[in-house]
Amino acid sequence: MSSINTIVFDLGGVLIDWNPEYVYKTLFDKEEDMRWFFQNITTSDWNEEQDAGRSLAEGTELLVKQHPEHEANIRAYYGRWEEMLGGAIQGTVDVLHYLKNHTGYRLYALTNWSAETFPVALSRYEFLHWFEGIVVSGDEKTRKPYLPIYETLLSRFEIEPSKAIYIDDNLRNLHPAKDLGMNVIHFRSPEQFKAELKMLGVKLG
Repeated sequence: MSSINTIVFDLGGVLIDWNPEYVYKTLFDKEEDMRWFFQNITTSDWNEEQDAGRSLAEGTELLVKQHPEHEANIRAYYGRWEEMLGGAIQGTVDVLHYLKNHTGYRLYALTNWSAETFPVALSRYEFLHWFEGIVVSGDEKTRKPYLPIYETLLSRFEIEPSKAIYIDDNLRNLHPAKDLGMNVIHFRSPEQFKAELKMLGVKLG
């Protein structure tokens, strides 16, 4: 696998610890009530529509109209969004730092992220500026796991799939990358990630 020349990172859950529980644990007394709210009100499908380009205001008002009895907790989702950023996943950042400073691999990111909130991450995390390029779903008006966003990544940065590795913590998002010919790693921990990179022939010192 020494032909690898490009490594593409997902961001949330791989390099950045993002979790709405950081906010909602302060709003719900019982964890089961919080879980119900996530499963029935601020669902992942709803959030991903904002990742795919719907405005935060539109998404919020739509949900408030559907569930007016939960208005305060719905508005907290984006009203307190920055509090959901738990910090960097340092073990992965360390790997990225090594790749950036001690190897010749091309480094990119592909993320499901609202175009409205991504600038917050850019200002908060210096390591996001280490990439040669980032494809943000909110800017592209589509998202993972839909094929067009992967095709955009490959064409925009002239990436040869067979020479690239894509890393994501969501198994669902790896299938299209694999179908396009990319090597993939299902991220579960920095240690496991580092071991699998080495298995694919990536030199990490």
